[in-house]
Amino acid sequence: MNHQPYILVLGASIIDITGFSAVKYKTHNSNPGCVKVSMGGVCRNIAETTARLGLKTKFISILGDDDSGHNILEHSKKIGYDMSDSLILKGCSTPTYMAILDEKGEMVSAIVDMWSANQMTESFIDEKAEIISGAEYTFVDADHPKILEYLLKKHHGHTKFVLDPISAVKAESIKHLLPYFHTIKPNRYEAEMLVGYPLNSTENLLRAAEDLLALNIQNVFISLDENGIFYANATQRGIMMARGAQVINVTGAGDSFVAGLGYGYMHQLSLHDTVKFAIGASLLTISHESTIHPDMCLEKIKDIISQCEWVDSNF
Repeated sequence: MNHQPYILVLGASIIDITGFSAVKYKTHNSNPGCVKVSMGGVCRNIAETTARLGLKTKFISILGDDDSGHNILEHSKKIGYDMSDSLILKGCSTPTYMAILDEKGEMVSAIVDMWSANQMTESFIDEKAEIISGAEYTFVDADHPKILEYLLKKHHGHTKFVLDPISAVKAESIKHLLPYFHTIKPNRYEAEMLVGYPLNSTENLLRAAEDLLALNIQNVFISLDENGIFYANATQRGIMMARGAQVINVTGAGDSFVAGLGYGYMHQLSLHDTVKFAIGASLLTISHESTIHPDMCLEKIKDIISQCEWVDSNF
């Protein structure tokens, strides 16, 4: 029986509820406006995007046995990523983030219900050992350091781990685990936390590359926001950026970049072409108000890559 290579994403699924006030916001009052509900979570976003790019994707997450959880499962079937190995908690709610924004779009209050997301256990990881070890690449974040450490130490050498730290605070908590990763994709602030010094110059970026690669990490990608992506492996160092992109909403740009890395890896693209493709996925994402562009596909990424002016500095 032929085994089709797949990537695995392991992490949280979140329902995002956002209320937008249409008038000057008043506390202790019902404010007219609109409410939007969407599916989120860094790992869920990565899984959806890789599936939209045609990669066979398995996504292990934690959901409540509620309407939100059922909706996420149905959505995964529609898009084409496999959540059948996820943990479903009976009688519990799916992780939810609810924010209220004032008339200027500034957050005035929020409530986070993440109890379910913290229920993954070592025994659950053990139950999924065959799925994890069988993945070409496993994408994770730093949300749960203890479980992450167990996962990495148990499956290191069987699957290649890709990390998005998701925050500087989270990055600090997993510094000791860096040698277990094939790839890391921090932003500048997360990377500064990992290496312990400011990345305010090309010289320091190159120093950081040396320090991180010395830990046996194969590929390092550091997001420099509007200044592009710094990339490094054993033989190449560079900064790549695109000019002329349309920017509507930068939320989700990092998630789509990581998904783009997955595409490059699974299609064995060169480091240079992988970076360009991943940036192209981000550019497509930020050209739409949604966290994931509803028309995310290879053709649109290729179009946006061809339309942009590219700057690629090699060191």
